Amino acid sequence: MSVHPLRIFSGSSHPELANEVAAILGTTVGRSSTQRLPDSEIHVMIDEVVRDQDIFLIQPCSVPVNDNLIEMLLYLDAFRRASAHSVNLVIPYFPYARQDRMARGREAISARVVVNLVETLGAARVVYVDIHNRAMQGFFNIPVDPLTAIPLLAEYFRKPEFANAAIVSPDVGRAGMAGKYAERLNLPLVIMQKRRFGFQNTETTHVVGEIAGHRPIVIDDLMASGSVMKQLDALYDRGAEGSAYFAVTHPVLLPSALEILEKEERIEKLVTTNTIPLPPDKRHPKIVTLSVAGMLADIISRIHRGVSISEKLILA
Repeated sequence: MSVHPLRIFSGSSHPELANEVAAILGTTVGRSSTQRLPDSEIHVMIDEVVRDQDIFLIQPCSVPVNDNLIEMLLYLDAFRRASAHSVNLVIPYFPYARQDRMARGREAISARVVVNLVETLGAARVVYVDIHNRAMQGFFNIPVDPLTAIPLLAEYFRKPEFANAAIVSPDVGRAGMAGKYAERLNLPLVIMQKRRFGFQNTETTHVVGEIAGHRPIVIDDLMASGSVMKQLDALYDRGAEGSAYFAVTHPVLLPSALEILEKEERIEKLVTTNTIPLPPDKRHPKIVTLSVAGMLADIISRIHRGVSISEKLILA
């Protein structure tokens, strides 16, 4: 049991999630303030004493990604300079995670750059949820807790109406994640093979597995441009039946995704989580949001108490 007080703090990207986590833990979010200066610089201030405390800073680095990332790094530096015992970063949505390798020559491995910054500034530990490539854990030289929202999202589909559904992976890379859903729900697994043209344009070339007569539940770690929603024809041309559901952990949801969601009548629901805040302009009747606050609160408590969390980690 740690002798250092547990404190929850939040950046400005998702204070609602931090407040929900703190409430579950029976505490309140610590006082801090972030200012955007006229020249676009960011200034952060911790408004209470944090000396010798175990700090858990909750900050998803979603849009605006760079502002939220820099704010998190500035808070990390401020906590270290204020003599906090440890600073643990809870980053439900980890930035630049999709830029984890050199796909072509002369590219930056941006995910590695972020990891270097976090480590150099003295983070004791990093917690994230459903990162794009689970092998990225190897980038770190500090403890990392890779969490998954699969149990939370899968539970939503444990209903009689989905008894004849099939779990659909949007590409080969997500097959392992889709397999976790299929195993939990005892449903068949279908894999779409796609060809990518640039960052946003994709085309499905093959569908592996039996989708005929099944309602599709398409899973992914995140949804940004919504390109996978354009590939429903490949499923319905092969006999998929009923309205389609999508299950994604991180609702990045660029305007193009919201436009498709609105116009595509075959999509019944997009089931997602609150790892990323949904502003009013991104809310839609088809979107169902489940909270990861309980999972984060449990993990934070276990880390602080020095209790094993291995049974809680189901890598996707």
